[in-house]
Amino acid sequence: MKFLREGLDKVKPHFEKGGKLEKYYYPFEAIETFLFAPNHTTPNKGAHIRDAIDLKRLMTTVIVAMIPCLLFGMWNVGYQHFLATGEAATFGEQFLLGAIHVLPIVVVAYAAGLGVEFVFSIVRKHPINEGFLVTGMLIPLIMPVTIPLWQVALATIFAVLIGKEVFGGTGMNILNVALTARAFLYFAYPTDISGEVWTYFGNATPLEGYTGATPLAIAQSTPAGESVVDAIQNASFIKGSAFVDLFMGYLPGSIGETSTLMCLIGAALLILTGVGSWKIILSAFAGAYGMGLLFNALSLNPYMAMPAEYQLVIGGLAFGIVFMATDPVTAAHTELGKWIYGALIGILTVIIRVVNPAYPEGIMLAILLMNVFAPLIDHYVVQANKNRRLRRATV
Repeated sequence: MKFLREGLDKVKPHFEKGGKLEKYYYPFEAIETFLFAPNHTTPNKGAHIRDAIDLKRLMTTVIVAMIPCLLFGMWNVGYQHFLATGEAATFGEQFLLGAIHVLPIVVVAYAAGLGVEFVFSIVRKHPINEGFLVTGMLIPLIMPVTIPLWQVALATIFAVLIGKEVFGGTGMNILNVALTARAFLYFAYPTDISGEVWTYFGNATPLEGYTGATPLAIAQSTPAGESVVDAIQNASFIKGSAFVDLFMGYLPGSIGETSTLMCLIGAALLILTGVGSWKIILSAFAGAYGMGLLFNALSLNPYMAMPAEYQLVIGGLAFGIVFMATDPVTAAHTELGKWIYGALIGILTVIIRVVNPAYPEGIMLAILLMNVFAPLIDHYVVQANKNRRLRRATV
């Protein structure tokens, strides 16, 4: 790394004030701080805060927490391909096929998003922070592997521009940026991000009878009088117990969100490091489970009668709760507000899934809606605390 440090030191004067590349200082600074720890020191005056965590370490922790989902997603893409086509393949061949088709999506998301960040840093003359490092990983993980790369680039640019930069950049956005990208594609190009687009076939022909429908679509289309669990158990991608396979993630879906187990591993890391809020995660799962039990009591159709625990392991519920509902910028910040915010995400997700036949998955809309209401929840929690203390003061 010494030669990199020497190379950066050699060209750095050109980017500093008075240099011929002065206007490109912030992109240069971003590259320098990505490669090496900055030599900034605390000023003699002002507030001094001693803490081991900063934005770069926080974002790095989230990315590390997502790695299990990324690696499993790469393998699952290959596994679903060979399962659908009936071809025999080793673990390595399955993982390699998935990696070949997933990594380009990751590269395009980072290139498009960082390109917008660099342009805004030059125009607005402000530093580039590490916020997009997480968003750039989240976007590929919530996409189907068959998504065209140009759509990934377009959605990423739209999300960074409209979801973040127009509000002032990282820390000022109202909506989760990655979900803004997915929502853009869902409404702009619905045929490429919904339906049976979750399995990569390439030039191969799927086996006769293979449908590629996800568990959410199966649950939504189960006829009256039949069991959703039986319908999922008979799906072509289920090879063992339906619940276990769903929990493990052996099913078609977005690249990184099929495995509840991998999401829980990521959740454990986020909670142990203090990066993710366990209150939001726990209350969101509890809200979804409680709403599932309420629908079980009503049982007006097969979807409502589906056991409540299945709501926790199908679709992108676990991934959305762990990695996007806990976004420290767009989530509620008060302690009571976190419980309310998380519970409502879980409840709304199940309601949207079961009640809205046009949209089998509900976690995206539930999180985006609660992002909008998070400041209002915090406001009323703070106001209630103030009113309670005022009543004590006047006694």
